[in-house]
Amino acid sequence: MNSNALKIGAAYALICLLWGSTWLVIKISLTALTPVFSAGVRFLIASIFIYLFMIIMRVKLQTDKKSVLLYLFMAYFSFVIPFGLVYWAEQFIESGLTSVLFAVMPFMVIIISRFALPGEKIGPFKFLGVILGFTGIVIIFSKGISFNLSNDFWGMLAVFVSATIQGGVSVVLKKHGGNLNPLSMNFVPVLLAGITMVLIALAFEDSSYLQLNWTAAWTVIYLAFFGTLMTFTTFYWLLKRVDVVIMSLSTFITPIVAVLLGFIVLNERLTEQHLIGSSFVLIGILFANFRSLLKYLHRKKKFA
Repeated sequence: MNSNALKIGAAYALICLLWGSTWLVIKISLTALTPVFSAGVRFLIASIFIYLFMIIMRVKLQTDKKSVLLYLFMAYFSFVIPFGLVYWAEQFIESGLTSVLFAVMPFMVIIISRFALPGEKIGPFKFLGVILGFTGIVIIFSKGISFNLSNDFWGMLAVFVSATIQGGVSVVLKKHGGNLNPLSMNFVPVLLAGITMVLIALAFEDSSYLQLNWTAAWTVIYLAFFGTLMTFTTFYWLLKRVDVVIMSLSTFITPIVAVLLGFIVLNERLTEQHLIGSSFVLIGILFANFRSLLKYLHRKKKFA
């Protein structure tokens, strides 16, 4: 396997691990901060980290018309609206149900890319991989899912809309974001999202709930550096090199990481159901990458 393939594999594993950890850290942060304020401060601090990295790596901010339009699009459709919807929904529906609903994102990517990216072939193996992965997520959280449609409808709809928007954003960036540096394409959207969400929080959230303690500090810094700077910059780098459907499958892996971290850190129970569901997810990802694996094995045999 060549060095580029190893870099891609390591980067993909990194975003799955880090995004998986953010579920746990967000849960902890909400014991001290209100949802939208927490997300807003996270993005503001992340924008500082990103700007420092841009200076260190001598990355210039791209200010052509296309880049500026993409910055504005990403700020609100990649951060403010989808993150706001999920943070809001988690006040009313269980995290397991949120994970299952958000796992429709790869299906949204398939549907949208079918029309927007005709050059990207979906194929039966990729589609089967998405179905198996989604089945695995349902199995993992099946016993923990309970809802009353009349009470939880709006929360469920919010997560579904968030997943749909995120799927659409991935396709748009795959199609139009090739000219942007992964750091510069992260900086302006995250900064705008942070300012917007903090203002919304100050206007509409109960500030008396805020506790500016050590828990609030370390969780926000972790989410800013690892959950935003590292993950989104790596994601944008990967998006230029990896099929957009394969990228979306990371939404299947992150809940598995979250379950494992819950077991390790919070002593939450790890059941047979978790193991079976995780197996379905991993088999699904294997199927989704089946054609790429065959090509790799063919090349290896050819040059052996």
